[in-house]
Amino acid sequence: MKRVLVVDDESSIVTLLKYNLEEAGFEVITASDGLEGLNLALNNHPDVILLDWMLPNMDGMEVCKELRIKKIQTPIIMLTAKDEEFDKVLGLELGADDYMTKPFSPREVTARVKAMIRRSGMSSDSQILPSKSSEELYIFGPLQVFPERFEVLLNNNPIEFTPKEFELLVYLIENKNRVLTRDQLLSAVWNYDFAGDTRIVDVHISHLRDKIEENSRKPIFIKTIRGLGYKFEEPKSP
Repeated sequence: MKRVLVVDDESSIVTLLKYNLEEAGFEVITASDGLEGLNLALNNHPDVILLDWMLPNMDGMEVCKELRIKKIQTPIIMLTAKDEEFDKVLGLELGADDYMTKPFSPREVTARVKAMIRRSGMSSDSQILPSKSSEELYIFGPLQVFPERFEVLLNNNPIEFTPKEFELLVYLIENKNRVLTRDQLLSAVWNYDFAGDTRIVDVHISHLRDKIEENSRKPIFIKTIRGLGYKFEEPKSP
C-alpha cells in the first residue's frame, strides 16, 4: 500500500484529503504543522507528500527546502491558497515537483498523487529511478547521463537533480532532436491526462539549463522552439 503524507493545518482539508485518498487505496498519515510534517517525512518514508504552503512552526517552503537538503527525493505537491505566479515558481525552485491552488477537487488531488507514484515507480523505501531507458550511458561532449544510476556528470563533476528534473532530462535525451510541446512533456513526465499548468515545465527546463549549460541564456543542449516547445539537441562536433 502506497503511503501519502498530508501536511496541512486546516482540519477540514486534512479530513477531506484523508477520506478520498484512503478510498483510493492509499495509507494516509497527517501532520498539522511544518515541524511535525518534516519529522514524519524523514521517519515514515511516504511515497508522496502533500504539503501546505502556510503552516505553523515551520512553513511549507522551509519543509520542502530541508527535505531536499537532506537528499529526500520523495515527490512533493505543494498546496497553496496563494495564486501569484511568484509563489508557484518559488515552490518549484525550492524542489517541489508540482503545486495545486486551493480550492481544489479531491479527485484531481488523488489523480495527481497516482500520477506521481505511477511515474516514479518508487516504493515507500526506495529512490526514484527512471523506468524508460535501457541505455547505460548517454554522452554529449562534457555531459554524461547515467539513467540507471540517477547520475549526471558535467566535465566529470557530479550534478544534483531533483527526481522530476532528472526524469525530464532523460526524456528529452531519449527524444533528442525532436520538438516536444509543453503538453507532451506534462503528459510524459508528470503523467497528466488532464490540463495542467505548463509553467511547471518552463521552471524545470530553466533548472536544467542552469545545471548543464555553460550559458543558460545561450543553451547548446536544450533549445526553445518558439511557439512550439523544447528540443534536446546533440551538439555538433567542431
